[in-house]
Amino acid sequence: MTDPGERLRSSLAADQSTATSSGMGDWDSPIAMEALRATRVLHAADQDPFPTPGRIRVITIANQKGGVGKTTSTVNLGVALALYGLRTLVIDLDPQGNASTALGVEHTVGTPSIYDALVGDSTLTDVVHPTTASPNLLCVPATIDLAGAEIELVSVVAREHRLRRAIEAHIHGLPADQRPHYVLIDCPPSLGLLTLNALVAGDEVLIPIQCEYYALEGLGQLLSNIDLVRAHLNPGITVRTILLTMHDGRTRLADQVADEVRNHFGDLVLKAVIPRNVRVSEAPGYGQSVLTYDPGSRGSTSYVEAARELAQRGAAMGQPGRTAAPVPEAPPVAALAFSEDGSSQAPGSTRTQDSQ
Repeated sequence: MTDPGERLRSSLAADQSTATSSGMGDWDSPIAMEALRATRVLHAADQDPFPTPGRIRVITIANQKGGVGKTTSTVNLGVALALYGLRTLVIDLDPQGNASTALGVEHTVGTPSIYDALVGDSTLTDVVHPTTASPNLLCVPATIDLAGAEIELVSVVAREHRLRRAIEAHIHGLPADQRPHYVLIDCPPSLGLLTLNALVAGDEVLIPIQCEYYALEGLGQLLSNIDLVRAHLNPGITVRTILLTMHDGRTRLADQVADEVRNHFGDLVLKAVIPRNVRVSEAPGYGQSVLTYDPGSRGSTSYVEAARELAQRGAAMGQPGRTAAPVPEAPPVAALAFSEDGSSQAPGSTRTQDSQ
């Protein structure tokens, strides 16, 4: 498993050497490493920016299971990309409006929101709001009105394409130097019409997977639905990124689930793993991402590393074609159980989650 501080130690080897020779102490101590992480995040603008993608990347962040880190990942990846120089637009498509809360954007009833762009006559440009995290980060909030959008869209012509057309019109209406490099769409924990709009609007899907057994059981259904969307509504959509979240290094189960996902999906899985971290959970209560709330935390560092990988992959992309890679199949985890020594067992065996 990748150490979230490994890249920081490597990139600041010269600084560490200087600090040690100056009598400033050992940078590998926990307090020093946290200070080092915080410095890197707080002074992101003074560092080399992330590479720009070969094209505008519209990424749908989806998983019908709740509580796997969709909104948290959308917010923190968006903030990390913005802090490191990439123009980013976050679209909150969840009626709960949690992404809007975490970015400090007003989303009370009556606030211009994504609902007005999907159901009303507003353009996406009319409902975009700035955030306090970075000038490079904008947000389209969601209000509770969005809860009724699926019913209201039933009778609308081309209802599955409403979001895609809104995004395209918004991007084409902007000067080239103001167009976002990344559009991140936060989906609700369901496979309804809102999520369908997000899948039709996106060019690629990022799937956050919690490092627990139940998080894998519904993965096959999600991948099947993405395959159907690709076949009938959006030929360009494909799964390009999988992010492992809520990894608890104290348990064997977390490592086993992570290994199973990596063995099955290969290079689609980011090397960076998001650990269980209380700071990640606390940050939305203050209307912030973890990068601005506690930049020295392991959660903050992990999201920066995940965003870096995402950006590096985007830099290698060319202009999009209309034919995408096939949607991968889900691993056969429904029949997988784990023994205490880490080996797999037959269905019906007892799973354990003992601490190491």
